[in-house]
Amino acid sequence: MRRIHDLLRICTCITATIFLTAAAPAPQKIKNQVIKTQEHDLRIVKIVSGLEHPWGHAFLPDGRIIVTERPGRLRIINAGRLEKEPVSGLPAIAAGGQGGLLDVTLHPDFIENGLIYFSYSGAGEGGVGTEVARGKLSGNRLENVEVIFRMAPKSKTSRHFGSRLVFDREGYLYITLGDRGEKARAQRPGDHAGSVIRLHDDGRVPADNPFVEQKGWQPEKFTLGHRNMQGAAIHPETGSIWTHDHGPQGGDEINVIRPGMNYGWPVITYGVNYVIGTKIGEGTHKPGMAQPLYYWVPSIAPSGMTFYTGDKFTRWRGNLFVGALKDQMLVRLSLDGERVVSEERLLKNQIGRIRDVSQGPDGFLYLLTDEKDGMLVRLEPVD
Repeated sequence: MRRIHDLLRICTCITATIFLTAAAPAPQKIKNQVIKTQEHDLRIVKIVSGLEHPWGHAFLPDGRIIVTERPGRLRIINAGRLEKEPVSGLPAIAAGGQGGLLDVTLHPDFIENGLIYFSYSGAGEGGVGTEVARGKLSGNRLENVEVIFRMAPKSKTSRHFGSRLVFDREGYLYITLGDRGEKARAQRPGDHAGSVIRLHDDGRVPADNPFVEQKGWQPEKFTLGHRNMQGAAIHPETGSIWTHDHGPQGGDEINVIRPGMNYGWPVITYGVNYVIGTKIGEGTHKPGMAQPLYYWVPSIAPSGMTFYTGDKFTRWRGNLFVGALKDQMLVRLSLDGERVVSEERLLKNQIGRIRDVSQGPDGFLYLLTDEKDGMLVRLEPVD
């Protein structure tokens, strides 16, 4: 699996780089200005606009880019143009509030099997909840779609779906779930809410999941005590899963995910209740509950993140980039192992609410803006 995954990454880099630099139409600079940062001068290049509240994206080996729209459409960007017709074959999606079609990612062996995975809010007994399905992408259609995970129990609230998807180096699938706006659920053993979920690629529960043999626990749970994780990424050196958690009025967290760990919400948090600012839970520390690697007070409303490993921004290698909905910015964190040593805030109020962040196979950074007329943009260094 690891060797095939590496081959996929190499092939994707070669094909997408050729496609994006040669076949795409001339890029459109936004405001035609150079943006100064601490390490690099850069420009913003618009790839496409006209996306309705886009949420996640992934790069296909042939150079196309797939993008989710929260109202329930999966779109394809081909040669720098948004294809008119959405991808067909998706299951029923219960779009509403913060729910809808959310993240998307490729199977590590996509070149061989053509499988893509996507998260969405699905209806069922009790209301709605995060579900994950997979299907084979054939042209502009998904075939053999199957649901491999359904959050339980479902509820009638319209927020905190979490829903980022990431495969680790061994081929396990991780799903981040929010507390659905019902904070006590994040501490309940028999509830998927407020957890990181770990599965085999076909939805089976791994035998070594930390709670798999504990009575009363959902066996898919890998961690608990989260509020609303909308960012997840694999550390390029250690292979560990990092997530960020969207806090209330403060208390956004970055965490390194470890099996069986309780991350504290809502028992401990650096956030406070909205508007009135009153205390939540028991404080900021409690034995047996993890401290965040890093946190923000006040909140930046994080969404999407990636580690930068490319060759276009050489002085950013090893940095962690986090999108922020509040103040419409991109946050760059310089790291020393599992310690944040500095923070820089970029693009504030330049392009809109940044929902997703990725490093493309060409080594550039790509951002999705969560707007009714949302964009996919690329960041390029200025020589």
